[in-house]
Amino acid sequence: MNLDGKTILITGGTGSFGQKFIARILKEKIKKVIVYSRDELKQYEMARESSDKRIQYFIGDVRDKDRLYRAFDSVDIVVHAAALKHVGACENNPFEAIKTNIHGAQNIIEAAIDCGVERVIALSTDKAVSPVNLYGATKLASDKLFVAANSYVENKNTKFSVVRYGNVVGSRGSVVPLFHKLKENGKLPITDARMTRFWITLDQGVEFVLDNLERMRGGEIFVPKIPSMNVMDLAKAIAPNCTIEIVGIRPGEKLHEAMITEDDSRRTLEFDSYYIIQPEFDWWKYENIENAKLMPDGFKYTSDLNTEWLTVDELKALIEMK
Repeated sequence: MNLDGKTILITGGTGSFGQKFIARILKEKIKKVIVYSRDELKQYEMARESSDKRIQYFIGDVRDKDRLYRAFDSVDIVVHAAALKHVGACENNPFEAIKTNIHGAQNIIEAAIDCGVERVIALSTDKAVSPVNLYGATKLASDKLFVAANSYVENKNTKFSVVRYGNVVGSRGSVVPLFHKLKENGKLPITDARMTRFWITLDQGVEFVLDNLERMRGGEIFVPKIPSMNVMDLAKAIAPNCTIEIVGIRPGEKLHEAMITEDDSRRTLEFDSYYIIQPEFDWWKYENIENAKLMPDGFKYTSDLNTEWLTVDELKALIEMK
């Protein structure tokens, strides 16, 4: 997307994705990027690392609607990356997860419409598909809020869409740094040897968001075609000499993840490198999109049935370049 002269705000801007996204868009001729987060230490550290005058820092929480209204003034694009994401923390603090991931999403939507933001993309997760934990359930609710928000815009120009993808190499809380730390003990805990996950790099995630800012019409859920990996192969890539200890699936975990369900398939369009899940609303116009293929009933996109898999050597290369 042509970002020349645009003011872009990213919630959760001090997180792994936010920092990578900001570094990327600073290569463009943007007017300003607003880092919106509640972590003043990380904002301070980011400010010390970059002297770019186009960066503005806003201390704020997505739970605070008034603060969002102030931050969204004269903003063209919002990328919503803020969330409570740790599965265990969300299970143990459900009210807090709901306040941030659901109420926060509603605050983003209302502030964006009222402040005249042009485009909003919300980051989602494969855990929002047929969720078995509270984190996934809150993100499912968030996704539905952002899709439905397009019906509230009326004669304004704000558009809302969602980007959904899987595990991110190098992100905070990823299993990769955990395995690196644990391998010093000579033993890695594996929940289940059959477990599979979708895998994407931060760079790929950033570029996918930027691509969809260009193509979005409002209401779509964009899903990239990305490879799967088996957790045993990941262990071999990181710590081939470690002993494996099978500890069992933890509460809130799945054996395999999904990004498109069978029920979604009848309104899913396939492209060369991604899918679009279209909304089921009267206001959505089902138009022929060039190079799009409507998926057949019964199609599903899951990490265990994926046609693209990462080898041990490919995993090593990804981990080294993260």
